[in-house]
Amino acid sequence: MNIEERIKQLREELHQHNYNYYALDKPVISDYEFDMMLKELQELENKHPEFFDANSPTQRVGGTVTKNFKTVVHDYPMFSLANSYSKEELEDWEKRIKKLVDGKVEYVCELKYDGASISLSYENGQFQKAVTRGDGVKGDDITNNVKTIPTVPLHLKGDFPEKFVVSGEIVLPYEGFVKMNAERVEAGEEPYSNPRNTAAGSLKLQDSAEVAKRPLDCLIYNVKGESLNSKTQFENLENARNWGFRVPKETKLVNNIEEVLNYVNYWEQHRHDLLYEIDGVVIKVNNLHQQDELGYTAKSPRWAMAYKFKAEREPTKLLKITYQVGRTGAITPVANLEPVQLAGTIVKRASLHNADQIEKLDIREGDTVFVEKGGEIIPKIIRVDFTKRDPETKKTEYITHCPECGTELVRKEGEAHHYCPNYYGCLPQVVGRIQHFVSRKALDIEGLGGETVTLLVKAGLIVNYADLHELKKEQLLPLERMASKSAENVISGIQKSKEIPFERVLFGLGIRYVGETVAKKLARHYKSIDALAAASEEALINVDEIGERIAQSVTEFFASEENQKIIQRLKDYGVQLEIPKEDFADHTDILKGNSFVISGVFSKVSRNDLKKLIEDNGGKVSSSISSKTNYLVAGENMGPSKLAKAEQLSTKILSEDEFLEMLN
Repeated sequence: MNIEERIKQLREELHQHNYNYYALDKPVISDYEFDMMLKELQELENKHPEFFDANSPTQRVGGTVTKNFKTVVHDYPMFSLANSYSKEELEDWEKRIKKLVDGKVEYVCELKYDGASISLSYENGQFQKAVTRGDGVKGDDITNNVKTIPTVPLHLKGDFPEKFVVSGEIVLPYEGFVKMNAERVEAGEEPYSNPRNTAAGSLKLQDSAEVAKRPLDCLIYNVKGESLNSKTQFENLENARNWGFRVPKETKLVNNIEEVLNYVNYWEQHRHDLLYEIDGVVIKVNNLHQQDELGYTAKSPRWAMAYKFKAEREPTKLLKITYQVGRTGAITPVANLEPVQLAGTIVKRASLHNADQIEKLDIREGDTVFVEKGGEIIPKIIRVDFTKRDPETKKTEYITHCPECGTELVRKEGEAHHYCPNYYGCLPQVVGRIQHFVSRKALDIEGLGGETVTLLVKAGLIVNYADLHELKKEQLLPLERMASKSAENVISGIQKSKEIPFERVLFGLGIRYVGETVAKKLARHYKSIDALAAASEEALINVDEIGERIAQSVTEFFASEENQKIIQRLKDYGVQLEIPKEDFADHTDILKGNSFVISGVFSKVSRNDLKKLIEDNGGKVSSSISSKTNYLVAGENMGPSKLAKAEQLSTKILSEDEFLEMLN
């Protein structure tokens, strides 16, 4: 046997032993024997670099240093999940599902592991890349670090698709977390606060050799691809286990919500018996066709729901109430607390939301309050312990003037918040708007974080986001922690931001109530900032899903002379303030004013392509049939209840061919 053959043999055997150990939990050789084989392979690869393989078992030891993690777009978006906290909410969710799909609905129950979400891509059975969840649309490429995790297979077994993506959670087992902290304490260092944050932080370490030292694990919960040849979520997970992934054995297929609740109740009682932290259960509709029928909201799939366990609650003392000013001028009162340990982290602050909340709780400085983490993430004050209140404490008087600029606050009728109206002169508002403009979901300008923006504003170099385009490298160098290369990155990032599409620029302008989804709708409807600026309030309200409040906010924004000047400057600098004509050259108004529901399986175009065709030609897509539905586009295996509802309402039913002919 020659050297190349021996290297290949060792790799194949080590991949098989990894599979036996991590996927099957049935090792057939000792750890010592495995280590000796790995050592032999390492020595052969070092002597013969011409046989290098990026997915060799030896690559798990790390050693690659990554200074900056490249941002990449996900092959499939990583949606967040809607949350529920009670039996009633789960039952309501099931009722909504049964209105939208026909036939029996089964559910897959999965434990909601508390770690860092990750997307792993494979091609021809070989590991290609690992990307953090990020904002769900794009994340950071951390392939070299994830490659060091032994439960991430580098080479798959069995009958796998040519190309697919799995989603999972990178977690740190309790045992490994305790051991790491013991070593840190012994070395005189601060212990880590909790396994979740430690796992997430580990993935962004610059040296992959350091990541390799940490006992991280990867648990898979979803599979996405064009040719999976499976019909259910449970089947997908079983297949993934056979290919070599670690799929939690606690995952269970159940028949109804009662069985879901039994599963939830069991694991709420036994959560601490597990090797890992969990903070709830995820329930998914099992049938993939039904998932397809149910579709997505703007933020989450309709076919999945997270049930969050009851939050931990602890008493502590309210030391002081302070007030923060947001980028829109909204004032948020903040409770500054005596530090308290809660769900694995130290909590020192909690939002009090607004004046009404303070009034409702009758909360005062010096009170003992009960704090919990809503969804075990955001600290929240639940109530005051009045038995411990000092009778001399004074009722909290909400501030009347801005804590930053001294301007008298206003509160419009029907509004929850007080606002500082000093739009152009209040520092946190100025800084906040620019920070929003350069943020990842908006113009995503590299090197311009929140601290740098604050420094630029305080140095008088910028007062609005248009000023960014006039910055020079030499102006940046005197700033704190700004080296020559960093300054170059900022200037380069500002230049690249001119390529960002109109819908994200519109979101970045920070118009009140215009979030990501609304910005997309307005950009696609008006196609340019000029057309949007010229639209009346009445015209805006007629745009799909744009209400009176949004319409009023948009018209107020464009009525401002200062905003008009800023937008003109952005145009002059070359920022994308319209959709290029070639992007909507094939768009028409053929379907304008018509509402469609799509149901069933289609052979010529996918459901997503059908939806895009409808929207690109002026139509609207709904998930359920109502009196406002004009057409039902019916594919194979369409549910009988949708058909019956369409017939009852005299909704016109189109086949796939009839719909495509309609466009022609």
